[in-house]
Amino acid sequence: MARDDLRLAELLCALSVSLDLAMAQPLEKSIRSCLVALRLAQRLGLPPPTQQTTYYATLLRHLGCTATTHEEARLFGPGAAELRPLLERIDPARKREALPVLRQVGRGTGLHRLQYVGRAVVGSGEAQILLAVCEVGSILADGLGLGPEVSTALYQNLERFDGAGTPRGLAADEIAVATRIAEVATQAVIYQYLGGPDAVVTVLGRRAGGWLDPDVVAAYDEQLTEDLDTIDVWQEILEAEPGPVRRIPDDRIDAVAETFAHFVDLKSPYLLGHSTGVAELVDAAAVSVGIDDPRTVRRAALLHDLGRVAVPTGVWERPRELRRTDWEQVRLHPYQSERILARSAVLEPVADLVALHHERLDGSGYPRHAKAGDLPVPARLLAVADVYQALTQERPHRPAYEPDAAALVVLAEVAAGRLDGDCAKAVLGVAGHQVPGHLTSRPAGLSEREVEVLRLLARGRANAEIARELVVSPRTAEHHVQHIYGKIGVSTRAGAALFALRNGLFTP
Repeated sequence: MARDDLRLAELLCALSVSLDLAMAQPLEKSIRSCLVALRLAQRLGLPPPTQQTTYYATLLRHLGCTATTHEEARLFGPGAAELRPLLERIDPARKREALPVLRQVGRGTGLHRLQYVGRAVVGSGEAQILLAVCEVGSILADGLGLGPEVSTALYQNLERFDGAGTPRGLAADEIAVATRIAEVATQAVIYQYLGGPDAVVTVLGRRAGGWLDPDVVAAYDEQLTEDLDTIDVWQEILEAEPGPVRRIPDDRIDAVAETFAHFVDLKSPYLLGHSTGVAELVDAAAVSVGIDDPRTVRRAALLHDLGRVAVPTGVWERPRELRRTDWEQVRLHPYQSERILARSAVLEPVADLVALHHERLDGSGYPRHAKAGDLPVPARLLAVADVYQALTQERPHRPAYEPDAAALVVLAEVAAGRLDGDCAKAVLGVAGHQVPGHLTSRPAGLSEREVEVLRLLARGRANAEIARELVVSPRTAEHHVQHIYGKIGVSTRAGAALFALRNGLFTP
């Protein structure tokens, strides 16, 4: 990560994709909204500092959106995430617009659906949810160092021009102009997706003076959105950033990453502190496994679970065994994390690591089923730290493991050939456990003796030759060979040789 490349807007544009996923919206929706908002601010003749506030306040408009997913699941049912696109575009002052939401509330919950619908109609807990979104978004923006104007704009995200919004019931000019512009731009982008230019004009016109600032609406025309499907909005928004262009000192990158770690971990009370806990473990253990510069793996630890936000909270909080459809979503979250981070050249080294944090040495991990030969030491370290930290935290389906019990599980994973022994020793050591000797992990649960046999087999030795070299009976050698074939899932010498190569079994 070269210092010259540490541009704040590029970093935040990449991370804004996680906001789109959390809101179940198309990717780059936040960036598109930001571009339209900036164009509106320029058309209104606002000074550059206000344009810059509008830029960041719109790009990060949904920064507080993970804070309430737990409460939303209780209020609207396990499928609450599917309601977010609806809730973002309906005008709550128009009762007819709320009907599609009620049709979706509590779906799939059987007899319990009436309870969810009843809570939604009464609005039980809704005010606290809305307040939390505003409050957390504002606090996180402050953590990003964006200044009080952006924090204020995000706190006022759910205010309405007519004073019927939340949390303070501000009206008209009492609301930050950046917030008023962001709302019009966001609605324009949403309805451009849904119905095209005519739909945008109709909706904005109907909401002007109520939900939306009529002066901002009057400044809008379809020229502001007509090119969104033909330009590279990513490049366009970076080039359009109001000056002065803001950069991040190297010693502030971790603070930005940590803010998004908090954003992710707010997804569920069960996840609080997970990402930062993993980061502390890898940071302390990195040097002992030969990682001279732990910054990249620490940042990967802070950001490794960004893809979690794309998975409904009801899945993460399921108290019983996950269903097949749940697992399909869970298995994709490392890919989603990589997808978010790889959008930025600054974050590419981090993206490469987060993609691998659920892979295992024997190929039993996900989503790629990568094996030892494809897993660098930083990825192995991240995997161990992730497992240990998760075990020591409560989950819906189990209580937290005591530290010593968690350490035993990690050691069992090493013995089974799934986690790296040296990385496990390093992580457990910084966590306060005494781990004597050298831990060796072998793929597919192979024993040390079976690894010896596999090396000879791969080099073309017959069973009798293996028996002579290892000083065992031919029958024992044959048993070893058959067990090895069964464990690694091949049936030929060439297949065994390839397995050994891919898993680094010819190197110490």
